[in-house]
Amino acid sequence: MRSPEDHLAAVLEAVPARRAVTVALADAPGRVLAGELLAGHPSPRFDNSQMDGFALSPEQIAASPGEFRVGETLAAGADPDAAYPEGILSEIVPIMTGAKVPAGAAAVVPVEACDPPAFPEAGATVRVTVSPTPGQFIRPAGSDIAAGETLLRAGAVLGPVAVGVLAGQEITEVEVLARARVILCTGGAEIGGTGAAGIPDANGPMLEALCARAGIEVAARLHTDDDPARLSADLAAAVDAHSPTAVITSGGISAGKFEVVRRVLEGSGWFGHVDQQPGGPQGLASFRGVPVICLPGNPVSTLVSFLLFVAPVLGSAPAPLTLPLAQDAPGLPDRDQFLRGKVTAEGVRPVGGPGSHLLAQALEADCVIRIPAPGGLPAGDRVRVHPF
Repeated sequence: MRSPEDHLAAVLEAVPARRAVTVALADAPGRVLAGELLAGHPSPRFDNSQMDGFALSPEQIAASPGEFRVGETLAAGADPDAAYPEGILSEIVPIMTGAKVPAGAAAVVPVEACDPPAFPEAGATVRVTVSPTPGQFIRPAGSDIAAGETLLRAGAVLGPVAVGVLAGQEITEVEVLARARVILCTGGAEIGGTGAAGIPDANGPMLEALCARAGIEVAARLHTDDDPARLSADLAAAVDAHSPTAVITSGGISAGKFEVVRRVLEGSGWFGHVDQQPGGPQGLASFRGVPVICLPGNPVSTLVSFLLFVAPVLGSAPAPLTLPLAQDAPGLPDRDQFLRGKVTAEGVRPVGGPGSHLLAQALEADCVIRIPAPGGLPAGDRVRVHPF
C-alpha cells in the first residue's frame, strides 16, 4: 500500500514537466512562474513624499515650530532639480504625495500641521506648528525592494499583487509554465442514467470546476459506461484529437465486477490502494503515451484525490498549512484520514461526516485536514491542512 507521498511522487514522475511559455503581463494572472525574477529597479525608485505637505531641511526642522517662506510647489512627477537645483535653501517646499523630494529634504510636514492648512502661492508665509522628526513622511528609495533582490521565485502563482509589482518594474512579459491540457472521463453505466437507480453525474462538473481553479485547461470531457471496448475507442479518439498532457478519470478502478477504467488500463500501469481515507483506491497508467491519473469515483474521494494528486502536479495548489485543531477530531487506527474542514480564528475544525459520499456536507469546507493514524487528536494539536 502506498503512502499519499509515494503516490504523489509517482504521479509527478509519470507526468512530463511543463515547458515554459512567454505571455503578456495582462494574461499572466493565475499562471505559474517558470523561473526566478529579480528586481531591475529599486522600489520606490527615489525618495518621495508620503504626504501632501511641506519638505523641510535639517535647519528648518531645528527651527520648528516656526514661520517659513514657501517656495514653488512640487507635483508628483515633477523633477525637483529643475525647481530647486541647489536643493532646499531658505524656503520650505510645498510637495504632493508621491513627488520626488528635493536635495536636502530631511522631513515632510503634513499640510494639516501648518497654519494656514493650505498651499499658498510661492513667496507667502506658512507657520509649521509641530516639531517634525527627521525622516518623517519620506519614503526612501528601495524601502519596498532593492534592485537585484528576488521578486518572485519559480512556481509562484501570479496574482493581482504580483502583476502590480511586475508592472512597477516595467516588466511587460513573463515566462510561465504552459497550461496542462486534460481529458476528463467520468461515468459508469449508473451515472447519468434516468432509471430508478440512476445517479446524476456530479464528478464531471466538479472536476471541470476544480481544473478551472487550478489553472488546468479541459480539452474534452468523456462519459463512460461499463463497456471496455467503447471506453478504449472513445479515449483513443479524444487523445488523437486533443494531444492532452494527461487524462483524468473518476471511478471504475476498485475491486468490483464492472471496473471499466481498470479493465482497459490495468496492463499499462498501477492500480492499488493509497494509505488514506477517503480516496484509498487509486490508479496511474498510460494510454497511447499519455499519462492517465485514475481517481476513485465517490465524489468526496474524487475531490480529495484531485487536491492531493492532480492540482499540485498539473496546475497550482495553495501550499499546505499547519494549524491547531479548534475541536477534537476523530481518525482511523490504520490509515491517515482527510476530513473536510473550515479554517476559523481558533484554528481549523472538521466539517460534516467522514463518508466519501457526503458531498453536500462539504459545502462549508474550505480545506481538508489530515489526521494521521492512529487518529483521535484533541483540540489544540497541530495538523496539516490543505486549503482548497
